[in-house]
Parts: sequence; C-alpha cells; structure tokens
Amino acid sequence: MQVKLRVFRFDPERDQKPRYDTFIMDVDPNDRVLDLLEYIKADFDPTLALRRSCAHGVCGSDAMRVNGRNYLACKVLVKNLNADTITVEPLLGLRVIKDLIVDMGPFFENYRSVLPYLINDEPLPEDGKERLQSPEQQLRFEDTTKCILCAACTTSCPSFWADDRYVGPAAIVNAHRFIFDSRDRAAEKRLNILNEQMGVWRCRTAFNCTEACPREIHITQAIAEVKKAIITGKIE
Repeated sequence: MQVKLRVFRFDPERDQKPRYDTFIMDVDPNDRVLDLLEYIKADFDPTLALRRSCAHGVCGSDAMRVNGRNYLACKVLVKNLNADTITVEPLLGLRVIKDLIVDMGPFFENYRSVLPYLINDEPLPEDGKERLQSPEQQLRFEDTTKCILCAACTTSCPSFWADDRYVGPAAIVNAHRFIFDSRDRAAEKRLNILNEQMGVWRCRTAFNCTEACPREIHITQAIAEVKKAIITGKIE
C-alpha cells in the first residue's frame, strides 16, 4: 500500500519555526511506524532525529504522537492506523530538542520526586533470606510494576500540558508500586508528597493516560487508589 508520511521537523539551532516534511512511501501493512522512520533516516534524510533502542516495546524510548495519539513507534502497525496519511510528531508538554526528540528532564525529575525505590531500614531476616511476601501481597501492586517510563501517559495528560510541575501519571504509578508493597516502609512519606499542590489532586480523571499506556496499565484506577489512601490514611 502507499501512504503519505508527514514528519515533524525542528532544529532550534537552525530553524525559526517547526515544519513538516512529507514522504510518499510504498509500505507493507505490517510495517511499524518505526520501520518507516528508520527507512527515511537510512535512505532519504540522515539528519532526522529520533530516539529508539530495543524496538520491541520494552525500553519505551520511541514514544511519540502518531495521528494525534501517543504510541510507541515500534508497536503501532500501519494497518492499524487505517489512514492514507500518517503524521508523526514529538510528545506534547516537553521541550523539543530536535525533530522527534524531547527533553525528558522534567519528566524524570517528577519521577524521582516520589521516591520510586524500596525503602526499608529494618534489619534483614535472621535466616539470611530476603524479605518475603505472599502471592496476594505481590498481586496488589503487580499492575503498576509494568511501567517502562516511556512518558506516553504523562504527555497525554491535559493537567501536565497546563503545568509541567504536576508530577503526572507515570510518577504516581511508580509511587503506587511502592506504596502498596508490603515490604516498603515509606508509604506515608510518598502519600505526603503526592498530597501537595502539584501532586495527585491535579488529576482530573480524563482517562487519557490509561488510553495512551502501551503496557495497558490501569493508570486511572491506580491514581484513584492513591487518592483513597491519602483520604483514609489506610493502605489496603
């Protein structure tokens, strides 16, 4: 099949404003958007800038907007877009460094602010084993362990577009992963962080984040559970 591929281009060192370059391409319906971009970079324009690494939906580095919706370029197939024109743009809400590459600094700063790691200063078990938990305890937070930090959820959030100081869905998801971990001892500290002005209450339950997540995490549900824990003071 033949498609028209429109690619966002902007080099702040040379360009006064962004533009779109258009390529008419013969493609296989099973091609991924990443395949098309790699083809352009290899055979048409080596200056095209984009992030990619594993190309298998694990690293999360190639998140971008495709026809107005956030995807991992390595996971979205041409045939599933059901369109003759494919428009590829960088994620919204983050500064464009060049073309499809955005500055992930604010995103990771928000991520780090929620203490996204296990905190437990209690002595280790005397038998030398690791801290154990039951399958039921692990299942309580299993969904939010799937996050690959691609930023697709956060950059689809209207509240984040309005103010990038909002910690965003990805940070809350990673806080949830440890708040509900029976081995962790810093849930109260994280809940206090998320109870601040730019914390969880900036969420307006738009569900954009859940729709955008390539890992199918129930993000809006996780955010609601964190809100409930703040209100009730209980980790259930």
